[in-house]
Amino acid sequence: TGPVRVRFAPSPTGFLHLGGLRTALFNYLLARRYGGQFILRIEDTDQKRFVAGATENILATLQWAGLAIDEGPGKGPDKYFQSQRTELYQKHAQLLLDSGHAYRCFCNSHRLELLRQEATVQGRAPMYDRRCLHLSQRQVDEKLRTGEPYTVRMKAPGALTEAGREVGDGVPGPAGFDDAVLLKSDGLATYHLANVVDDHLMGITHVMRGEEWLISTPKHRALFRAFGWEPPAYAHLPLLMNSDGSKLSKRNQDGPVKNYISAGYLPQALVNYVALLGWHPDSTKEVFTMPELEQQFALRGLSRSKSAVSRDRLDWLQKQHLRAAIHDDQQVMGLAEQALAEIRGAEGAGREGLTSEAVVGALRLCGDRLARAGDLHTTAPYLFGDPDLESEQAQGV
Repeated sequence: TGPVRVRFAPSPTGFLHLGGLRTALFNYLLARRYGGQFILRIEDTDQKRFVAGATENILATLQWAGLAIDEGPGKGPDKYFQSQRTELYQKHAQLLLDSGHAYRCFCNSHRLELLRQEATVQGRAPMYDRRCLHLSQRQVDEKLRTGEPYTVRMKAPGALTEAGREVGDGVPGPAGFDDAVLLKSDGLATYHLANVVDDHLMGITHVMRGEEWLISTPKHRALFRAFGWEPPAYAHLPLLMNSDGSKLSKRNQDGPVKNYISAGYLPQALVNYVALLGWHPDSTKEVFTMPELEQQFALRGLSRSKSAVSRDRLDWLQKQHLRAAIHDDQQVMGLAEQALAEIRGAEGAGREGLTSEAVVGALRLCGDRLARAGDLHTTAPYLFGDPDLESEQAQGV
């Protein structure tokens, strides 16, 4: 067996959220634990939902969190945006057509909607009825000659449904799947085809992703078999939840990572916190540095239960990492610069002659009372401004 190769493959449909950071972190840690490679792939096949700036945010957030990629946009021998790989997907779709594992579907959206409505009325899951699978080659050629639009569908193995069971984490799969569209009528690949082709060509050995993709796994494994390829091992991560049990969404205040960055959380504190959302170490230890996480992370520690996001726990970890950083001669200088910027921007603060070295001393003096470095001037204002002799407290002395 070769080295572990994992990938984080977000879609640029929004800024990176906490669940995405956890998926990236777990993949990164697995690669580092076993001396493998961590690959970033941007799955931008859904251009309708593309959000400007999302890709840049993903790259910047991973860098902020300390998750160094081995391959990805701007680094590596391949193309890492799926929108740049259309010709490759079309070639592989043709291979499936040639081998009989896929077929052209000429049904228009109106007919497909009627099928969906009929299935809903009958209380069953909508599935394509394979009408176009039974077209003769002469009929297909005639439709192609007249320029009739078509999609390419996979021919699901067996009947219309196939029992599927998840591999690697032992979670049962869905009851079955139908003939999924692989190429849309505009020639662009769907997620299913692009995902499988890329995972094979990039040599991905392990796929860790959110459990929302669990339902697609039998479909993806069937595509691997259709190509004659060995599928990777799969593990699916339970969803992150709010404290009230509802799903944590991108629109929730606790969802986007940028909110934590702007609130002054240290990257090492957020990484430590996210690591414990669904992974249990072999000890009662809670405070981890990145090197410690890289050494101790293992798939056997993954939980199958959903994890609730708790700011209280994060705030506690933030204080532990802040104290450690304050007493680290290298890290404290960066914290002092942050605190100094806040002090200089505060109204009425005594700023003349204030140096980073002086702020380091103040941080170490007040470190046990701080939640973030930028709070220094509000926690100990008397260190940086003239006393207000007219205040009620001063008058009472």
